[in-house]
Amino acid sequence: MIKFRHLIWMVIAAGSLMLSVSQSCAQQPDVGDQPGLLPDDSVELDPEFRKQPVYYRTSEAPGTIIISTAERHLYLIQGGGRALRYGIGVGRDGFQWQGLLSISKKAEWPDWTPPPEMIARQPYLPRFMAGGPGNPLGARALYLGATVYRIHGTNRPDTIGTAVSSGCFRLVNADVTDLYERVPVGTKVIVRQKPEL
Repeated sequence: MIKFRHLIWMVIAAGSLMLSVSQSCAQQPDVGDQPGLLPDDSVELDPEFRKQPVYYRTSEAPGTIIISTAERHLYLIQGGGRALRYGIGVGRDGFQWQGLLSISKKAEWPDWTPPPEMIARQPYLPRFMAGGPGNPLGARALYLGATVYRIHGTNRPDTIGTAVSSGCFRLVNADVTDLYERVPVGTKVIVRQKPEL
């Protein structure tokens, strides 16, 4: 009987420990979303993630955006087998997706209202944040269809080339400003998880 009680207490203690660890992990700040943090413009991007013209074979029309989450690149198709390639940050595990959308809205220094699902996962986030340099959406945002996802800037340029977001695609502020000027509302956006062969 004593061994049985000891076993019960061990199971309860282990369960409590696992629950407290999982709750503390859920409460940890997401490295990609740090409201109020001013961008560090001295961050030097890896050459692979700097904006550059590249050769890119596709049958898509010029002006189309193709996002390759596996490569951490966004391509703006130029035609003639060429594209502008931008380095991006993408969704972390469990927040990656693929599909065909279009840009439904554009905003300069957008306000940020985290969706309820994000607040549930990260209750420490503000419910609203006005646009500006400390806003996680950065300098510009391109809204994707009727979803909660966007192509946007960031106040964390060190996250470019990584998978840390809740499904949005982030660029350094200079790059998202450049892209914003090049594409109109209605631009076709293709999101791919795996590169085409």
